[in-house]
This record gives sequence, structure tokens and C-alpha cells, in this order.
Amino acid sequence: MDIIFALLWLLAALFEGVFCQGIYAPPNVRIIHSGHACNIEEERYTERVYTIREGETLELTCLVSGHPRPQIRWTKTAGSATDRFQDSSVFNETLRITRIQRHQGGRYYCKAENGLGTPAIKSIRVDVYYLDDPIVTVHQSIGEAKEQFYYERTVFLRCAANSNPPVRYSWRRGREFLSQGSDKGVEIYEPFFTQGETKILKLKNLRPQDYANYTCTASVRNVCGIPDKSVLFRLTNKTASPSIKLLVEDPIVANPGQTVTLVCIISGGEPNPTLAWVRNGEELPKKSVLNGGTLTIPAISTDEAGVYSCVASNNVGNPAKKSTNIVVRALKKGRFWITPDPYHNDDNIQIGREVKISCQVEATPPEELMFSWLKNGRPLRSSERMVITQTDPDVAPGTTNLDIIDLKFTDFGTYTCVASLKNGGIPEISIDVNISSTTVPPNLTVPRGKSPLATQEGDTVELQCLVSGKPKPIILWSRADKEAPMPDGNMQTESYDGVLRIVNVSREMTGTYRCQTSQYNGFNVKPREAIVELIVLYPPAVEPVYTEIRQGLGRPFSLSCRVLRAHPSRVLTYEWKLGTRLLTTGKFDTRDETEYHVKSLNREGYGAYTCDITNEAGAGRCTFLVTGKAFAPEFYYDTYSALWQNKPRVYGFKLQWTQMNPNAVDRIMAYRLGIKQTGHQRWWEQEIPTEDNIQKGELLTYNLTELIKPEAYQVRLTPITRFGEGDSTERIIHYSDALSAHSSLYCFFQTIIGKFQCGFEEDTICMFTQDKTEEFDWTRHSAATRDTKYTPNTGPSSDRSGSKQGFYMYIETSRPRLEGDKARLLTPSFNVAPKNPYGNVAPNPTYCFSFYYHMYGKHIGTLNVYLRQKSQTGQDTSVWTLSGNQGDRWRQARVKINPTSSFQMVLEGIRGSGIEGDIAIDDVAIEEGECRDPPPSSNIRSLASSAAVHIWQLCLTLLLVLVGLRR
Repeated sequence: MDIIFALLWLLAALFEGVFCQGIYAPPNVRIIHSGHACNIEEERYTERVYTIREGETLELTCLVSGHPRPQIRWTKTAGSATDRFQDSSVFNETLRITRIQRHQGGRYYCKAENGLGTPAIKSIRVDVYYLDDPIVTVHQSIGEAKEQFYYERTVFLRCAANSNPPVRYSWRRGREFLSQGSDKGVEIYEPFFTQGETKILKLKNLRPQDYANYTCTASVRNVCGIPDKSVLFRLTNKTASPSIKLLVEDPIVANPGQTVTLVCIISGGEPNPTLAWVRNGEELPKKSVLNGGTLTIPAISTDEAGVYSCVASNNVGNPAKKSTNIVVRALKKGRFWITPDPYHNDDNIQIGREVKISCQVEATPPEELMFSWLKNGRPLRSSERMVITQTDPDVAPGTTNLDIIDLKFTDFGTYTCVASLKNGGIPEISIDVNISSTTVPPNLTVPRGKSPLATQEGDTVELQCLVSGKPKPIILWSRADKEAPMPDGNMQTESYDGVLRIVNVSREMTGTYRCQTSQYNGFNVKPREAIVELIVLYPPAVEPVYTEIRQGLGRPFSLSCRVLRAHPSRVLTYEWKLGTRLLTTGKFDTRDETEYHVKSLNREGYGAYTCDITNEAGAGRCTFLVTGKAFAPEFYYDTYSALWQNKPRVYGFKLQWTQMNPNAVDRIMAYRLGIKQTGHQRWWEQEIPTEDNIQKGELLTYNLTELIKPEAYQVRLTPITRFGEGDSTERIIHYSDALSAHSSLYCFFQTIIGKFQCGFEEDTICMFTQDKTEEFDWTRHSAATRDTKYTPNTGPSSDRSGSKQGFYMYIETSRPRLEGDKARLLTPSFNVAPKNPYGNVAPNPTYCFSFYYHMYGKHIGTLNVYLRQKSQTGQDTSVWTLSGNQGDRWRQARVKINPTSSFQMVLEGIRGSGIEGDIAIDDVAIEEGECRDPPPSSNIRSLASSAAVHIWQLCLTLLLVLVGLRR
């Protein structure tokens, strides 16, 4: 009996280890590629490099395993991927970038996390290849040789092209290929500082035969199919750098609204130079009109003033550049200030003392600025008592001063400063200043009750300073308590009436504000200032604002609401409610939180609990939704051999899931299962009853049958308790889910239960890869979409199972394919299974490699199969071959192989003598052991059944061993 119990325990442990172990698992990811990759390389065993041509489509898929289903996010080095491609693809398994550009190269990361362990991160470096058109530039040097009567003329032809990978250059003169040493008069070299990015052709002491056509060819050696690019330059005895003439004055002074025309003509240069205009080294105004070398700016404004440059280039020598400065007349910012007698310590204006009136205007151009003064509307001339002066406009903005010496009563009146430009064209600026017995310096006060000023957050508030004096100056508002901008974003805010109005005041605006008189448009005296304090009241900020609590009947629970900040921070009250029913009230003492306890939850206790914490500015609310809803189920995506089929047109699917936090609420009595075909509206529903309590991590299974092949289905699962329905979760089931080498299957087929099968039903083609060293690729296709009109009498009319919607791989032998062209398809890498407890590989392990092939057409070539082993680098072993027309039907091939290390299988299709030679393959499989005849009822074998067979075989062996020991 002890043997039987030991055997039963071992059997249970094995089943648990194979089927139940690791239901909750941290995420694991692997990046695979599709799209238009040129090459995939492994670098230093840690980094994968994906090479793609600019303008092609980048498609990366992040295969993820783990339970609960991990969330995926794509990012890129130096920032989020959202800046570089569609937001919709950032959180999907497949990242797709159409028409990829060179700046989108870099390292891409797939990050998967499900709350267990650390997030799984894999990266792949995307290298975008491109080649721009090359450009040839020409430079020459002329120097007089000592004691000789001739000039030495040397010409340099420099070729440059932007590219990735680095470009290689070659030169031709006419049809003659030039290389270093082929001509004594020619040198070809790469300057050290360019690091191989340019190739310079040096023509020493220019000779007659050097006048010719020179072709520079840039090449990246046809990587990614990028063709070579060439540029032709014709060197003659007339080749010269450009020269131009600018037929305008410098500077050009214009009035606003005037049309300005600039004319630039080419005066020399071979080849013929091209002309371009720029403004301040940047783009021209949008309304500019270009006609050859003529630039017209209609209705010019002050914003369009600047330095305009005409640039001519022909890639010979340096570009020619001529510039002119366009100045647009303008007058702005008229200001004045009054300065009392500086020799007396008094800010007031008094009879018998001096007073100065200053007037300042910004003028363009400053040299045209003119000032004149009026008194009571009449012209005023400079005299001994009325001294008029003007500052140098080159030193400071234009300023004029009127000094009144020995002020008399008769000097009281209105003085007007008039600013204008010599050549007119724009309106004058007039500034009036009144000098009288009522002209007094300013004074600032804060009205009673306006400081401190309390207001509530979100209100509109007005800070006020009363200003007296004549004339009244502009008031400047700023923060007095800290270096911070004002609400409008500026460090200072101007006010003409002394009022600062703040709309939608926030708590950050609490503090002291300074109002200060400006030193312009008023007295030029020490600024007057005053302080206003602003206090912003705001209701309590609390946490949690909202939270949901799942709870079963009869259980206790506690709720806690905490104050984070408030102003005023004291005199706080709280009020607990369930719906509209008052539960309890109170006041805070020294604590910053309040709690409410429920000893035993009943049905009436479900609902929304609220806690309102109040001060004089308002209330903050915590909300707790107490519910008996069950959490959502978590679908298990790593089910081994989830799909099976034993009928031609239908299939079944093993649906598995775990329950999130099953013990948080009452016992789950059943699940409501909803299922519908994708794209349809109607749901079919049924209940799946449960008998016992569901444990955390328990894997639940329900078999879906009679699913129509190859349709996809949307499945919805909802738990049901005494409370009612819980949260639902949904997933999509594809017919190809268990037929493709997804991540879980990929890991599983490398274990001791060694079985791999691929029907090419998904775009990832089970991680098969194309051999890019051959002439063309295998193509994934479906008979439902294949165009048979172009190449009749060849290729399959369905996949191996007879479905026109199913997929297979084939070689397209239509033009431009030639006889003998090869396409190679490589399986994923497989590990050889160890056969003893020490992990050593048994000698001559045996595997069966099988596949279906379709070779129909009068031009059929050859299908070869090779074994590629890691231990035999560069040596592929032929294991199977077949040539010629085999009829319009699928046939199966089975080959025994004996790898001794990690291995791949290579399927090679060779094009025959014509276009009717398509070769197709489907349902590729690798299984441990000798090749056996397939079961008659089904072409897909359950891997789980295979696992059970292995377990029973192992148990039987152990039983025999134990019995032998017992004897």
C-alpha cells in the first residue's frame, strides 16, 4: 500500500507541476519582428538589431506570457514612444510604424508588468538605412611658384552624401574609372576630420585633359536593396564660383504699408548659379513674392524689417552673398517725467526754483527723430530760462529735456512734447505735461479694510492702492514676499487706476503684493510704495477622494478619511453618511483624520458612504463605495494546447481563468458566459455553476465546442454571488491561437515534452525567419485571396486542411524570378532535450520532422530540407529533397533527424524553368521520438494528452522500479 500511496502522491505532484504550477507568474516577454526587415542580427548576446530601409513599414510584436495578463507599453530611448508614432500602438502588443524615417531609429523597449515581481523588459535596436543623393562641391587654389613665370592651379572636387551605413565613393572621368595612382595628376583621399564621410578628388596643376565630366557614385553596397546614386559635374575652363549684384541701396528706409522691391542679378559663375533670399538668416515673410532674383514685399510692416540677403550658389567655391538692411519707420512708447530742483532736498515744485521736463520716444531710424516743444499750444523756442536739449540717439533712445530756470508764476501751463521723423510718412506723437500749483509728487495708500484681504479660492478679487498727486503715475504691481511672477505671467503688472484684478484666484496666490509708482509719466522722484496682504481661503483637501471596497455579508470593516491641507486649518467638522442617512458627526481636535467602523455588514450596509470635512471655505468629501460585487475573472492566456479539432469545419477551445481576490466577497455561485462571433451583435449566454469555494490561484476550465472554423469569437465572463453580478472581463479567441508558436508554446516545446507544430495561421509565422542571403522569400498566403489568374495551373487551392481561409507558405515563381533562384525559410531554434538527471544530452537523440508539401505545375523546381546545428556553424546537412510535378494535392513528408546540439530546420525552394512552378508547405511539426503514422481521425494531436502519456509512462516505470525494490 505504501508503494501505491507513494505512486499516487507522485502522480498528483507531477500533474500539479505540469498543469497547475505557476498559474500566477511574473511577466516574460520576447520581441519578434515582421514587416520589411532587411536583416536581424544578434550582438553580444544581449541586443538584437533590426535593420530596415527608410520608408518601409516597421512592425515589432511583443510576445508576452504571465498571469494575470501583463500590460504592455512600448517606449523608445530618450523618451516615450508616443512622440514618434501613433498613441494607439504604444499599449498594443504590435508596434507598427508606416513609412519609417531615419530619426525614428534607435532602441525600442517592450515593457510588460502585471504586479508580480519586477516588470519584464526586452529591447531591440532599430537601424534605419538610407542613402541621399550625393553632392559635388568644387574648390580651387591658385598660387605663384617662386622664380617661375606660371601659375599653379589645383582643383578639389568634394563628394558628400548622407547615409546609413557609411557610404563608399568612386570617381569616373568620362568613362574612365579613377583610383589612387592611376593618374599622376590625380589624388583621391579622405580628409581625417570627415571620418570617411567624403571622398575628395584632387586635380594637381590643372591640365587640358582634366576638363571633363566627373561622376561621383555613392554606394552602401546594396544593403536593404538601396541602389547606388550618382551625380555628374562638368569641369571646364569657364568653371567659376558665383558672383552677384544687388541693385538696391543699403539701407532701405520705407514707410509702413509701402511696397519694397529688391533686385538681385547673377554677374558670373559656371555652372549657372541658383538664387535664394533669406531674412536675418531665416525664412522670408509669408506674403513675400519671388520672381527669379526679384523679391517683392507688399505693404511692409515694422515686424518685417531686417537684413535681407541674396545668396547665389553653384557648388563651386563659396556661395556669393549680398545683403541690405530694410528699416521701416516707426514711433512708439512716448513717455515723460518731471524732475524737481535737484539742488534742494524737496520733491515739490516751487516758485523760484528749477524744474525739468523730460520726454522720451523710441524712433526708427533714430537719426530721423525730431522734437519740438509747445506751451499752451504755441511753439516754444530755447532761451536762457527755457533751455531745450536733446540726447544723442546713438547713446540712448531719443530723449529731449526742457529746463525751466527760476520758475515763475507765468510759467504755469501745459507743455507739449512733439516727436516726428524728418521725412514724415507716419503720424507724430504728442505728450502733454501740465505744470501748475497743483502739480505735486505722488503718494500711495491702501484703503481701510483692504489689507489683509481674505477671499475664497475660485473667486475674483481686487487689490487696491489709492494714488494721489498730479499727474498720476502708472502703478506697478509685483510680489513682495517672493520672486515669483504675477498672475498674468509677468514679473510686474501695470495699472493706471491702482487696482490689480485677479480672476479665479488660487491658493498659490496667497501672500503680500507691492504697489509702486513708476518713474515715468509722473515725478522723477524716489518711488512710493505700499503693501497689500492677500489671504486665500480654501476647503479641506482630503484623501481618499474615492475608493471602492468589496466586502461579503457579516464581515467587519473600517473607513478612514484624512485631511491633507485646508485654510483655515482649524475649526473643522466632519459628517458621515450612508446615502442620505446621517451616521455620525463631530469636530477635529489635534488629529487630521476621522474613522467609521462597521462591526457586521448587512444588506442595508451596501452603498456609498461619504465623509464631509468642512471649514468656513467649504467642504472636502471622501467617498467609499461598499459593494458585494465580485472582482473580474482573469483569463489565462498561456493554456497549453488550448485548441483542438475533431471535425472538419468546427473546433473547440479550452477556456481557462483564475478569479481575482475570490475571498474578498461572498462565495461565487456561478459564472455567466457570453459568446458571440466578432463583428456580430447577438450574444449567446449560459451559466456555469460552481460547487465549492474558489481559491486564489485556482485554475478554472470550461471547454467551448462547436466553434465554426476559422471564425474568431468574443468571450465575456461574469462572476455571480448573492449580491448579484460582478465585474466582467472579455477576450478574443482566434482559430489560430494554439496553432502559432506563441511565447508559451515556444517555451514549452523546448521542454521534455517535445512537440512543435505550426500552420502559419498568424502573421508571426511561428517565429520562422527568412534567409536574406538568398534571391527571394517565402510568402504567407491564403487561397481565398490569392490571384490565380496570373499563374494558372500551379499552387494549392486551399490550405492542408482543405480551408480556403487557412494560410500556408509558398514560393511565387512569377517574374522577375529566374530559374535557379532560391528562397529559404528557417524554423525557430530548438534545444535538444536532456535525458538524465545531470542535464547531459543522450547520444543520438531522435526527432521526427514532418510537413505537408504541394508541388503542382509543369515548371516545378526542387524542395530541399536541411538540418542546421549550432555545433556545426556554416554546415547544413541535407535530410530530404524532391523535384518535379507531384500533382494537385497535399502530401506529407516525415524525416528522422538526430541532432546533437541546438538546431534549426531549413526549407529551401528552388525556382524551376517557368512561372507554373509554385511550391507550398503547411503544418510543419517537430516531435521527439521516431516518426509514426498520423492518427486517422485528426491531423492535430493534443499536446496535453501527449503530456499525460509521458506522465503515465514515467509513473509505470517508477512503479516497476518500486515493486522490484520491494521484492
